[in-house]
Amino acid sequence: MFGKSSRKLETIVGDDTHVTGKMSVKGTIRVDGILEGDVQADWVVVGETGKILGNTRTRGMVVGGSVEGDIEATETVELSEKATMVGEIHAPKLGISEGAVFDGRARMKSDAEPAGIQEGNVRSLIPTKSAGA
Repeated sequence: MFGKSSRKLETIVGDDTHVTGKMSVKGTIRVDGILEGDVQADWVVVGETGKILGNTRTRGMVVGGSVEGDIEATETVELSEKATMVGEIHAPKLGISEGAVFDGRARMKSDAEPAGIQEGNVRSLIPTKSAGA
């Protein structure tokens, strides 16, 4: 999950802790308590007892607890089997384990995709012959 530059855990919001306000962390944050407000960090881990009430911007995120808000990740989002997520997820990679609850929308389109591909359209991987050929 973590890249080589983000292996250590820099910030922990412990169980029975309630933090209110915007949080910006360089590195990784683990939330086991309640964090009420927007979060920006390299990596975010929400433990089974953790809850985020706000939007999250990150490279990657693992949710084992509860998130109410939007997640915008540049790499990956993973919802573990006991996770509850209400909101939108924007990430190129999304994993949802059996048992997780997800109520919202997911968009896995990356900025690198060609402009001609629109959300909801299906692109064929097999070339088709035109009708006149």
